[in-house]
Amino acid sequence: MNALADAALQARLHAVAPFSGFLVGAALEDDLGRVHTGCNVENATYGLTVCAERVAVFKALSEGARRFTRIAIAADAGTLTPPCGACRQILWEFCGDIAVTLVNLQGKSETLQLADLFPRPFDGSFLNR
Repeated sequence: MNALADAALQARLHAVAPFSGFLVGAALEDDLGRVHTGCNVENATYGLTVCAERVAVFKALSEGARRFTRIAIAADAGTLTPPCGACRQILWEFCGDIAVTLVNLQGKSETLQLADLFPRPFDGSFLNR
């Protein structure tokens, strides 16, 4: 594994998932090489749950980062777990076509470009300005 994947695996340990038990961690690297981590935080309503990827992006933005190079996402599932639709949208809008590395606890990993996971995304270019 690489350092970014290791950071995602570590972030996963901080997840708050009392309902699903599905712990996810994310590590987002900015253009200065800084790593911003996030974990999923569940809520009893589920609708207010925030995924690890969005936590990492929002945390990075709140710390002043604006350009990103790659993200690693870690989950304990036999099949590598890609970001949900909401996370794909946030990643696209704030990070662009970055490299997305999916990892699991069994040592499997795969790296794809976000555009391959999120073809034909909606972004600001569609808004009338």
